[in-house]
Amino acid sequence: MNHRSCLPLALLCSALLMSCTTKQPSTPAMTALESQIRRFAPVAITGDTTTLSPGDRRALTALIDATRYIDSLYRRQVWEGNEALTARLTADGSPMGKLRLQYFLINQSPWSRLDHDEPFVEGVPSPKPQGANYYPAGMTKDEFTRWVAGLPDEQQQQATGFFTTIRRTPAGALAIVPYNQEYRDLLTPLAAKLREAAGYTGNPSLKTFLTKRADALLTNDYYDSDVAWMDLDSPIDVTIGPYEVYMDELFNYKAAFEAYITLRNEGETAKLARFSGMLQDIEDHLPIDARYRNPRLGALAPIRVVDEVAIGGEARGGVQTAAFNLPNDERVTAAKGSKRVMLKNVQEAKFNTILTPIANMVLDPAQRPLIAFEPFFTHILAHELMHGLGPHTIAVAGKATTVRQEMRELGSALEEAKADIAGLFALQFLIDKGVVDKATEQQMYVTYLAGVFRSVRFGITEAHGKGMALQFNYMSDNGAFSLDSTAGTYRVNFEAIKEAAKKLTGLIMTIQAEGNYAKAKELLDTYAVIRPPMQKTLDAMKSLPVDIVPVFPLAQPH
Repeated sequence: MNHRSCLPLALLCSALLMSCTTKQPSTPAMTALESQIRRFAPVAITGDTTTLSPGDRRALTALIDATRYIDSLYRRQVWEGNEALTARLTADGSPMGKLRLQYFLINQSPWSRLDHDEPFVEGVPSPKPQGANYYPAGMTKDEFTRWVAGLPDEQQQQATGFFTTIRRTPAGALAIVPYNQEYRDLLTPLAAKLREAAGYTGNPSLKTFLTKRADALLTNDYYDSDVAWMDLDSPIDVTIGPYEVYMDELFNYKAAFEAYITLRNEGETAKLARFSGMLQDIEDHLPIDARYRNPRLGALAPIRVVDEVAIGGEARGGVQTAAFNLPNDERVTAAKGSKRVMLKNVQEAKFNTILTPIANMVLDPAQRPLIAFEPFFTHILAHELMHGLGPHTIAVAGKATTVRQEMRELGSALEEAKADIAGLFALQFLIDKGVVDKATEQQMYVTYLAGVFRSVRFGITEAHGKGMALQFNYMSDNGAFSLDSTAGTYRVNFEAIKEAAKKLTGLIMTIQAEGNYAKAKELLDTYAVIRPPMQKTLDAMKSLPVDIVPVFPLAQPH
């Protein structure tokens, strides 16, 4: 599919806003779909372009154009029928068809992410295919595992790597197809668009990254461009390519295409730079056996605070990303560390539109005044920093491997829980050292508790929501939170939460270090559930939006 089959951005924006501006004749099915759509509050997300050079402004326009290819790539990866469905929904001008298209654009698929991936369009697979469109329909985990075991080592690495799909030969055997072959029709024009942007900018690091990333799209070797992305120092901060593995629910092996086109917030970036220099100290004091700690982290982790102006692909679907930590390639993180990117304007929108109303409903009135944006922002930073700490490259039964490969489909939820809870541990460590202001301690924990309810509403089929359910139940069982069953409100027990956070951090990281799949499954099966009191609270919050749906003024045609 070429870029002309992507939905025009004007259609996207108008569809996102339609439920707020147009009253359609209602049927029960339409009313149900309207209720699902209302859970996402439309918010304008933009940034200041006035300081960009003329060349960078032209580069920004080209990069925004590139997100359309990323959208097409991602939709193809979601499910083998997703492209045809996109065209069908776009052509359906009926009131119900318009609603389906609107919700499809929010989810980037016909499955509702907030409703345990239930389909909202007839005729699509149910349940949602766990292997997305990375693997052949009908392939089992056992079939794949047995096939991989019979391959030479190099082909095993390719089969379980980020940037290959698995397809069937005419004879029915499994075969490896690299992304640059599978998606050549879209990657070729995408690479050309990145080279166009590289030609406009006068910033050397941006030019280098875009050129190398364009090469990577066509060669399937992303190492050099990931290194160049780590070195990117530009007013335009762009992340574009195949990255996260959440959608591969069979193994967490395959990377989905996404794009974040952002503008650097220099003032906020400078304020947070001090955290990079503290990472080794935090690593050295992690509550795990010393042999599982990394005595020599990679290069100091860059932290970038940015304002989002356009997104594409996986970044567009469902709950909006507030920050990310990349790259995921263990070779790059071993050599260069990883970069933490904080999407400040998105975080502010979430705090004001989502978190504050939740806090006013579910927290003990005496603790509500402790809710504040700064600890919300700082804990998201700590979450991203902690993705880079703890076990990554490990040994199991004498064989070198990675946490990601050993945890398989459990890896994403466990890693999100680790980053959250270890973020609390790390910030408490920095508070105790005097690096972070002691006055923010109680604010941090109360804001975290409000954030629990924000994240669990994403659903426990989603990695972040599942990881947060694990944390909440484990921490509650260890005395960190108390429920006033009469009022239906929660409060933090400040002394208990410190010890509980430390204990859970150590438990998760030890499971990861040992590559212990069985213990990971037991932990998630026990705690990553919605218990009745939590469900009652969630039911009471149904009138509140669950997340934002961004509308990007800079990405609209002029």
